[in-house]
Amino acid sequence: MANTTNDPTNGGGAGEIEAGRERWQRRYDSARTRDADFTTLSGRTLEPVYGPRPGAEVPGFERIGWPGEYPYTRGLYATGYRGRAWTIRQFAGFGNARQTNERYKMILASGGGGLSVAFDMPTLMGHDSDSPHALGEVGHCGVAIDSVADMDLLFDGIPLGETTTSMTISGPAVPAFCMYLVAAERQGVDIRTLNGTLQTDIFKEYIAQKEWLYPPEPQLRLIGDLMEYCAENIPAYKPLSVSGYHIREAGATAAQELAYTLADGFGYVELGLSRGLDVDRFAPGLSFFFDAHIDFFEEIAKFRAARRIWARWLRDVYGAKTEKAQWLRFHTQTAGVSLTAQQPYNNVVRTAVEALAAVLGGTNSLHTNALDETLALPTEQSAEIALRTQQVLMEETGVVNVADPLGGSWYLESLTDELEADAERIFAQIMRMGGGEEAEHGIGPMTSGILAGIENGYFSSEIAESAFQYQQALEKGEKKIVGVNCHTNTVSGELDVLKISHEIEHEQKRVLGERRARRDGAVVDRALAALLEGVRSGDRNLIPLIMDAARAEATLGEICGAMGEEFGTYTEEPRF
Repeated sequence: MANTTNDPTNGGGAGEIEAGRERWQRRYDSARTRDADFTTLSGRTLEPVYGPRPGAEVPGFERIGWPGEYPYTRGLYATGYRGRAWTIRQFAGFGNARQTNERYKMILASGGGGLSVAFDMPTLMGHDSDSPHALGEVGHCGVAIDSVADMDLLFDGIPLGETTTSMTISGPAVPAFCMYLVAAERQGVDIRTLNGTLQTDIFKEYIAQKEWLYPPEPQLRLIGDLMEYCAENIPAYKPLSVSGYHIREAGATAAQELAYTLADGFGYVELGLSRGLDVDRFAPGLSFFFDAHIDFFEEIAKFRAARRIWARWLRDVYGAKTEKAQWLRFHTQTAGVSLTAQQPYNNVVRTAVEALAAVLGGTNSLHTNALDETLALPTEQSAEIALRTQQVLMEETGVVNVADPLGGSWYLESLTDELEADAERIFAQIMRMGGGEEAEHGIGPMTSGILAGIENGYFSSEIAESAFQYQQALEKGEKKIVGVNCHTNTVSGELDVLKISHEIEHEQKRVLGERRARRDGAVVDRALAALLEGVRSGDRNLIPLIMDAARAEATLGEICGAMGEEFGTYTEEPRF
């Protein structure tokens, strides 16, 4: 594999290690650190990073390295969290836009550093609240968004030019994003200054979560349009958050989550390259979203391996030359699937352990689940406990004082190497399904393999088999879950949970009907017709056309429906 100019001298000899330490020191000295106390609770002064003793030889140390340099196993920044702590980004959304707006203001006022929007199921599937498909689901697992008017309410009093916003939505992600842009315009914000993340990861929908609108090829066209538009017009915004979270929640192992997620990321890199985009320009706009599960050290190793794999592939396979293009930035959410309805207060402990694993793995932002999420949407009290969990880690435990504090652990480094090797074997298998590098590919060899694996059921069957094996281990008692198959006696009673009134759905439908009556129907019709014409042209970037439809107050369902006239629908072939 080829090297680039930012590659440090390889090797684990004493001279190479000391040269690396000196490079790290120069980076650290030139970076800005927070004005904070970086000592232990007892007042002991701590070094910003720890490594081999001077003069020591460590074979293979180039795979571990120093924070802030290739292969980034130990983190992207020389300062670790001394420069900037992770962003506390709590995932929230329920009922209507006004209710969720109030929750967002509570999160921000309580110390949250950014917003993460949870949409209800009709919105995630591109349906309006008055669609027959939405019956009984409006506002129940997230916020209902039917048009830009809802986006206006969602962010009322929250300056979008100053707040980073993540939106967890994939199938109708592009129309939802266009509504967000129009809402920012209405606030008087220059959209070129916006910063945030849109999930948009359609591969993981076909692989695990199953929330899609169109067949893969039209979805990839929309994503390509989005990548082009953001690279040209909104450089700080990340148009793709490649999600392993939902893959893991579906039952995948840590190695499968790691491999499938990064393979999806490689597919999006190939998509950008196929559009003629410069990898050093668009790759920094790709971010990742991982699950932090309960197996503490395996999760830390997974995050470290992910950074190393991504940097190597971006540099050596896809030709990225700049550091930022080789960086894997990621958000983490603690594992919803690890929460239990039995003895739900145990979930506070699980979430704290999982959050600590994410932090020790170097996450860039973090969401902590609430103790009652296995039963219902979080109450204000449980949401506050989840937020305070992160703040206790950040302010009291000292984990922000030293970069990659577990780096060099024999156990952790071995796990990191094993997960990387497992991922590489899976990458090879995916590429073989697509015909390998020698075959002709419309987008690229990894993309071809992913599409083949979606079509032949490879991903679904592999995840199902992993989930089945884990369930068997639970039922045999080989794996333990406290309160479920061991230590089941308890004195705790039932929780008070948040209930979403059906009045929310009735009110959302009523308001939507009034909006439709007030808007200029002819303007809406022209905007939707122009969008359909753009879809049929095959080569027009659809983002400006969707924004025009959003400005006219076309609804999410109408916009998705207009595109669907040409794109069609996708049905997964049943397999048993």
